[in-house]
Amino acid sequence: MSALTKAKGFKKSKSGTYLSMAGTAFGAIGVAKRLKKARAEKDTLVLIDATVSAVAIVTGLAILYRELKRLGDDDVLLG
Repeated sequence: MSALTKAKGFKKSKSGTYLSMAGTAFGAIGVAKRLKKARAEKDTLVLIDATVSAVAIVTGLAILYRELKRLGDDDVLLG
């Protein structure tokens, strides 16, 4: 199996899903900072934008979790 084929399969593997979840969760840090700043400045528009971003992050994590459950023990890279 070539390195390119392994790299393409990485996104569909457990490891790739965990990495995607970590990246998404890391993005939540920035959103939390924006929420805190918007509340302190009483900026409604930024608060709404950060809230929508937070909902998108939660949804993305839920989708990644579902994909992880779907993968089960059939890991592409370990097999």
